[in-house]
Amino acid sequence: MDQITTSAHDGTYPAEYPAPGENAVSATLRQVFSAVRRYFWMAAAILGICVALAVVATMLDTPQYSAASTVQINDQSDEVLGGDFETQIAPPSDWDTERFLNTQLDVLRSRALAERVVDALDLASQERFFAAMEVPATSLTGTEAQTRKWAIDLLQGNLDIELRRSTRIALITFTSTDPDLSARIANTFAEEFIQQNLQRRFDSSSYARNFVAEQLDEARRDLEQTEAALNEYARGVGLIRTRDAVAPSGPDLATGSVTASSLLQYNQAAIRARENRIAAESRWDAVRNSAILSSQPVLSHPTVQSLMTRRAELESELQGARDRYLPNHPAIARLEGDIAGINAQLERTARDVRQSIQAEYQAAAVAEQRLQNQVREARGATLAEQDQSVRYNVLAREADTARSIYDGLLQRYRELNASAGIASSNVTIIDRAEVPSAQSSPSLTRNLALGILIGLALAGLAIFLRDQLDDVIHTPEDVEDKLRLSLLGVVPRAEDGAPIEALGNPKSALSEAYNSMRGALLYSTPRGLPKIIVVTSAQSSEGKSTTSFALASGFARIGVAPLLIDADLRRPALHRILGASKDRGLTSLLVSQDDPASATVPVDMGDATFDLIPAGPVPPSPSELLASPRMAQLLEHFADKYGVVIVDSPPVLGLADAPMLSAIADGTVFVIEADRGRSGALKAALRRLRAMEPNILGAVLAKFDPSRADNRYSAYYGYDYYAYAEDGGRKDA
Repeated sequence: MDQITTSAHDGTYPAEYPAPGENAVSATLRQVFSAVRRYFWMAAAILGICVALAVVATMLDTPQYSAASTVQINDQSDEVLGGDFETQIAPPSDWDTERFLNTQLDVLRSRALAERVVDALDLASQERFFAAMEVPATSLTGTEAQTRKWAIDLLQGNLDIELRRSTRIALITFTSTDPDLSARIANTFAEEFIQQNLQRRFDSSSYARNFVAEQLDEARRDLEQTEAALNEYARGVGLIRTRDAVAPSGPDLATGSVTASSLLQYNQAAIRARENRIAAESRWDAVRNSAILSSQPVLSHPTVQSLMTRRAELESELQGARDRYLPNHPAIARLEGDIAGINAQLERTARDVRQSIQAEYQAAAVAEQRLQNQVREARGATLAEQDQSVRYNVLAREADTARSIYDGLLQRYRELNASAGIASSNVTIIDRAEVPSAQSSPSLTRNLALGILIGLALAGLAIFLRDQLDDVIHTPEDVEDKLRLSLLGVVPRAEDGAPIEALGNPKSALSEAYNSMRGALLYSTPRGLPKIIVVTSAQSSEGKSTTSFALASGFARIGVAPLLIDADLRRPALHRILGASKDRGLTSLLVSQDDPASATVPVDMGDATFDLIPAGPVPPSPSELLASPRMAQLLEHFADKYGVVIVDSPPVLGLADAPMLSAIADGTVFVIEADRGRSGALKAALRRLRAMEPNILGAVLAKFDPSRADNRYSAYYGYDYYAYAEDGGRKDA
């Protein structure tokens, strides 16, 4: 109960939360089961009516027969010609394939295909077809066009096209009262779909051939004209070409002339001559500016190398001879003479090598100069020819373009002629429709299932509406859900109809319920038990007087020293319940300054004793007495003297007594009679109470019968909820 007092001091729960300690899902399920149990027979009646209607509709409906044929729809046709005549198409994406299949399904559903089927089977003139469509013969009084339109509409209305999941198989289903006719129409739809596809391809190919033929003839005339103009101009200006037609995208149409070819050859020869001259000049520069025997070209000459090798050998021999002989020895003189001869020969050879390098350089320079002269002459001739080639190039490009167009059209025309009339369909019949042996509708099982589903839906809707429109407080959960009040306790209805006798038994369900409520009140505020508690209700006879008496008895048993005040000055009841006199009571104290103790009456319940202040004589104006300062003084006096003061107040609706008493009390207990109090009236009573800003401790659901069918799904499962069962006088362990 600490959670109740700390979360909301006025005894209410936030609207978005369930009751404390209760799971929202389980609370919702319990409410659903309770509503179903409460309105079970209404739901059963609705379900039974729906099932009966389904059976009657099945018996009255005309048998229908459905026949289905299946076709495979490919996104590409089979290759008939193969080779170069077939156009290579990239594999389509999944999205393109799905779009293609959906397009084919729409073609199957199209009016054009239905017209082909009507014409193929001559359905517009067959009474059998209209009879199978359940069209009376007396209705066929229109014109032939109207009858044909009617037949087409009937075909489309009874045709069902379905694409099997993750396949290219389309299911063509037709339904009518004639099984043989259903099969014929389903098969005709598949056949006409294939024929329509082939016809569309043939018509498209025929149009393409005619169009290409016209374009080809025009391209041929253009080619002849451009070629003739090109040849006439070339003959007139004397241009000679060394090529056939040059593609329009070529780099330069003038490069095909004789002059241009000569210039190209001269230019290439001049480049090579320049390279030879530069190389020869490099070798000559290396020789002429250095000593004759120190340049690399001379030293690398084979004759020079052999002479130098021989000279080295002779010098080696001379050195040996000088070591052995005297200077004037003949051998030394001979070797010196040989060396002198070798040196002279070496000098002549080196001079010859240098002269040959010079001659090679001079020859290369002369050749380069001559070729440069030829290039200059050819360049001049080419420039002169280019002035004449401007018009020629334009004509040549036109001729090449015309030839390219003509060749492409000619190739395409040959392909169309070769493939005309042998196109393959991309649709194949997999299974032909057979005459159905059993009816497809009406199906008793399907109709019963549909009736049950509709019945359950209507029953659920009726239960929901009835439950939402029912604002009577039936169960403890209704107190929390509809009024947003914390629940202090649930008091069951007395088994024998005598609550006072039931309260005399401390082990009765009634006593246990009030004991539980007493425990809740002990911790209903942060300070514990309120000193002054007002017990009220929205209407009379809801059990507030019994609740007040039970609370006083319960607090007396635990030694709290309660005082019970009957503040219902209009219809007092506590003096009858307790057998006390009403000659003197609260009214006497309010109209006098007598000692408050003079109006108290001791009540002995055997195991509990407490004081009672009866209502006293009924005054002419109870509201003025209860609103007087004397009433507040008396309550303060009794609150100081007793452990708790319990005030049995009048009902709230229509009276001002209860709101005034709740305003000066420490806490208010709101008593609600189960299966009587309506949430609208209770909310109005609570609004009147809250206008005085009282401390509403919570609500008590009185006279609750847990044995009722609509209460069996409550959290309070019966009288055993409050009593520990006994068997043969022995408590269960």
